[in-house]
Amino acid sequence: MRSSGLGQDREGWETGACLTHYSDDHLTLVTEEVKTPSRPGFKTWTTVQRKSAVVVAAMTTAGEFLLVRQERIPIRCAIWEMPAGQIDEARPSRKEIEATALRELREETGYELAEGGELVPMGDFFASPGFTDEREYLFLARPVERARAGEDTTKQEEGIIDCRAFPVSELQRMLADGEIRDANTLSICSRLAARGLLTFGSHSN
Repeated sequence: MRSSGLGQDREGWETGACLTHYSDDHLTLVTEEVKTPSRPGFKTWTTVQRKSAVVVAAMTTAGEFLLVRQERIPIRCAIWEMPAGQIDEARPSRKEIEATALRELREETGYELAEGGELVPMGDFFASPGFTDEREYLFLARPVERARAGEDTTKQEEGIIDCRAFPVSELQRMLADGEIRDANTLSICSRLAARGLLTFGSHSN
């Protein structure tokens, strides 16, 4: 498994011993001795290394956003999320990152960019930097439309059981009421709002 590649030493950082406990196609678990710029000695840290990933806010011509309902085994429930997926390349180029975003959009929702549509980069974030190097690249895809009829693109093996388009007002309610609970969707919604691309009106209980 190739991680995001973020665990490389930068100025003032030094890695000593590294022990790999487990590795598969999805993650690698390592314990490292790391010296940071503010510490004179090495500190032991266990890290889950993961590939980078993409998260896509897909907007329809009606201004609604696509969410997929996905069964998540670690939390034993199904939750509504924006489509996302891992990038195969260890140090992907911008072109490879964008291609992954469009592929995951199509595979998870059955939608694709409409003719003349755009894929807008929205920066990136770290999923949980206290224990993993996983990096998420955010995109706004607008407008999107259903892919050609007859093509089954949804990844059933990923546990996606539904896909719907939600108006902004409903997305706002889901966020306010705690129905949206995954870091990917919360992060991309905050980035969209901060850039003025997602405007919420007043919400009443």
